[in-house]
Amino acid sequence: MKKAPAPPQTSRRWVLLLVALSFGSGCAALLYQIVWFQLLEFVIGSSAVSLAVLLGTFMAGLCLGSLLLPRIVSTARHPLRVYALLEFGIGASGVAVLAGMPLVSRLYSTTVGHGIPGILLRGLVATICLLPPTVLMGATLPAMGRWLRANARGASQLGVLYSANTIGAVAGCLLAGFYLLRIYDLATVTYVAAALNSALALISIGAAASVAHDRPDVEEPPVASPQQTVGAWTVYVAIGLSGLSALGAEVVWTRLLSLLLGPTVYSFSIILACLLTGLGIGSAGGAVLARRTQNPRRALGWCQLLLTGAVAFAAYMLFEFFPQQLYRPPGNLATEFRSDVTLSLMTMLPAACLWGASFPLALAAAASHERDPGRLVGGIYAANTVGAVIGATATSLLLLAWLGTQNVQRLLIAASALAGVLMLAPWFQPPQPRRSPGGKRQKDMPARWRAAPTIAALAVAGLLAVRIDPVPGLLVAFGPYAGNAIGRSNVLYTGEGMNTSVAVTEGDGVRSFHVSGKVEASNAPPDMQHLRMLAHIPALTHGGPRSVLVVGCGAGVTAGSFIPYSSVERMVIVEIEPLVPRLASQFFSRENNDVVRDPRVTVVNDDGRHYVLTTPETFDIITSDPIHPWVKGSASLYTKEYFELVRRHLKPGGIVSQWVPLYESSQDVVKSEVATFFDVFPGGTIWGTKGGDIVLVGQADPSPINVDAIEERMKRSEAVAALLREVGFSSAIDLLATYSGRASEVGPWLAGAEINRDLSLRLQYRAGLHLDFDNPEAIYASMISGRTYPDDLFVASEGLKQALKRALTARPE
Repeated sequence: MKKAPAPPQTSRRWVLLLVALSFGSGCAALLYQIVWFQLLEFVIGSSAVSLAVLLGTFMAGLCLGSLLLPRIVSTARHPLRVYALLEFGIGASGVAVLAGMPLVSRLYSTTVGHGIPGILLRGLVATICLLPPTVLMGATLPAMGRWLRANARGASQLGVLYSANTIGAVAGCLLAGFYLLRIYDLATVTYVAAALNSALALISIGAAASVAHDRPDVEEPPVASPQQTVGAWTVYVAIGLSGLSALGAEVVWTRLLSLLLGPTVYSFSIILACLLTGLGIGSAGGAVLARRTQNPRRALGWCQLLLTGAVAFAAYMLFEFFPQQLYRPPGNLATEFRSDVTLSLMTMLPAACLWGASFPLALAAAASHERDPGRLVGGIYAANTVGAVIGATATSLLLLAWLGTQNVQRLLIAASALAGVLMLAPWFQPPQPRRSPGGKRQKDMPARWRAAPTIAALAVAGLLAVRIDPVPGLLVAFGPYAGNAIGRSNVLYTGEGMNTSVAVTEGDGVRSFHVSGKVEASNAPPDMQHLRMLAHIPALTHGGPRSVLVVGCGAGVTAGSFIPYSSVERMVIVEIEPLVPRLASQFFSRENNDVVRDPRVTVVNDDGRHYVLTTPETFDIITSDPIHPWVKGSASLYTKEYFELVRRHLKPGGIVSQWVPLYESSQDVVKSEVATFFDVFPGGTIWGTKGGDIVLVGQADPSPINVDAIEERMKRSEAVAALLREVGFSSAIDLLATYSGRASEVGPWLAGAEINRDLSLRLQYRAGLHLDFDNPEAIYASMISGRTYPDDLFVASEGLKQALKRALTARPE
């Protein structure tokens, strides 16, 4: 049989060129992924279902590209010219996605449904937007791979390219997360990525012009025996299981690490960068091992078995070690980021290195069954990606909510163990005759003896899986402060849902509701006060609201404050996490008037912004109590475009109220939030105390506030008055004395404030830098420094007018 000649120019210089191209390609791909996901979250929402659709579509495109290119592009084509065309196509499609997103949003919002049809439509949108560029991305590695040979040396070099691509992704992740998106907008980042694609394409064209491509005589693989066929498919199954466990673990560990680090955009960037760093280091090491080992199958098998210990180690660090440590806020951001990187690497690096090493080892193990290096790397990459899609989507959509992080990690250990068995068990080994130095065939070791180390490793894996503890309730409740809370708070409930983890605690007579490691609501008087204000100020001002939309359920206190209003005929509560309304009903029914069970109430499990975008319904009152803007993704509920959506869904005379935190924030962050709201509601007002929260109120048709009418409404409804008395408001004057200003009065304070826009969500990056800042009194005092009594805003009889003036004057600043 004719032996295939080596492809030309496989010298070190040309391999280094491919490494540089692969690095740049990985960097651009991560920039696009971050931009596209953020753009599409504005359209199809940021629920677990939507994110799973986005991730699944993105990775499916990579899989298709890696499979299709070797089958539809002839080996006669110059690999570098093919690669250049792919990069040009990626850049063009990246810009097209950015330009076409407004049209996609308009079409989607007019046709969207709910349930299965809604999910299918989200999948269609993701497919139309993401599949073309990601297919091209997936084809880049097989295109470059055709410059190499399908043997052990070539497999090693392909592993180096994979490593470079992964390290490039690390660079893209950090560049976007810590610089580009903090300073610039999504359009600028897209243009940077497209420019990088163009540069890579031009370099490839120049390199291709300097050396001719001699088509190798790619022969068909020899006809394999049944035993060899078993050996071939088990490699693909094993690397698929490796991808499944890697992406499943990424979903689990990202959620758990975000509890410890805080769910900011910086934390998520660090977590992803550390995981990718481990994959890059591991694939580089695996590339060296693939070239030197005589049995890459065995090396791959032991990588998978060692992963059982690495996953168990990560579970120990996350569930037992870190939650026991006392947390002290670092003195500066550099120290905090170093601590976050250290914690992430300690948790994920061992497993990530083993997953990374598995890829080049799988290439080497499958090299004897494939002569085309493009098909070799495309097939292994596709198998790994299919497993990754299954692992990520199944974990995020089903397993986390059904089984919890404890049992999901046990399943990941089982998947790694199964992959190891496929590689090491003698029943799946292709025949490998053993010969003595003299050339005589030696007798094989009995299968039971060859299987002994594997059986022992499986027994250890089983013990490790059994020893994984449940997620600590204090970790879910208090995040990095879990160790500080030991013995000080009683955990009443811990739950892990599709979208987030929640807990309910009780301590010092206060019952608190926690989401993602922080308190979101409690029955403490300061919390109850602003939660009631979010409902009562718009309801009493309106006078007769019939329909109400509450964005964010929390403990249900704001929604429950509407229950005594007899005019309310329909209330919709939109909550992204299905566990939350159940907890509100179970643990806070007294505080929220058992709102979830009220027949007028409909609970919708959806991303709040997505619901407002897609519902045809309009409302008399829309109240929004989102989580802090430093929580990744939540800044989309503080943008000009979101407030414009809200305004369009108000009925004539409708009113909107919006919560804004002053604690864990800074002057610039609060100014941006207030200025953005007033940009859409120029007649808006601010309400609050010198505590940690304010409420912004805007009207579709601004009109004066009738103080006498509010006083009369409070007297007419004892239930309403009782709810307000519980939080310190005994009269209309007490409630209206929380008035803190309006646009004309805070104009000088807002000078230079940045408007938060969808394409420039810099708010979440700015807010994420002030997580440990806590000076709400100073922010509030600065904000109300220009406040005066607004004669044109409050309409009142002389007695009430003078009483309100005295109350506002007497309020401490």
